[in-house]
Amino acid sequence: MEQPIKILIVEDNVIIADDMQSMLEEIGYEIVDNVIVYEQAVEVLKTQQVDLVLIDIILASDKTGIDLGKHIRENYDIPFIFVTSNSDRATVENAKTVKPNGYLVKPFEQQDLYTSIEIALSNFIYGKQNGKKVAANETNTENVAMSNSILKDSIFVKKQHLYYRIQFGDIQFIKADNVYLEVNTIDKKFLVRSPLKDYLEKLPQNKFYRAHKSYIVNVDHIDAINSKDIMINNTLIPISKDFKEFIISAMNS
Repeated sequence: MEQPIKILIVEDNVIIADDMQSMLEEIGYEIVDNVIVYEQAVEVLKTQQVDLVLIDIILASDKTGIDLGKHIRENYDIPFIFVTSNSDRATVENAKTVKPNGYLVKPFEQQDLYTSIEIALSNFIYGKQNGKKVAANETNTENVAMSNSILKDSIFVKKQHLYYRIQFGDIQFIKADNVYLEVNTIDKKFLVRSPLKDYLEKLPQNKFYRAHKSYIVNVDHIDAINSKDIMINNTLIPISKDFKEFIISAMNS
């Protein structure tokens, strides 16, 4: 099933934190928690699934937001954005040492917050696909077009203005259409810009196979098969000779 991006807010000004939460929930993000100190944030990260963290640099504790950024970099593979009133050179230079995925200066509007999150996610995702992490100052226009990223049991797919987490098991088949792929789940379709071959490499090899030059299928969702096609969720999908032989062999083993 599709799941909205889960965001942790770390902000010691309760009014600002509540405003941020309202803005984010109105857009469609899910707020995992809203905490005011380093120690609370560390506990949330330890016990809950978090996709992105918004961090105030000055917190109501001895540990700062920069300390939290360092903790995230050392222990988690997720993006974070500094949200702060401080934009002086010394603060910015200090913040750069932990390579944040974004830096948003207060006060800001809902659109500023949304844009910062989307760019941070897009850069982070692009970096994972290319085997590196991308900091906030390494943006380019190509990054924004990237729309998927691998996690242990799922993949991020962009639909409209949000990235959704799709469990691998929910993907039924993927169809190539020029430069785009159509990722089909039980009740949803998502468009992804990627070559079919590259996308196959991101999926579990024991479940997903190239059934045809234009299709990847999840073998767990095959409902029927004949000499030329398989059926998944009432959709007929053409198959190659090699894939037909593979499926028949697997059925007889």
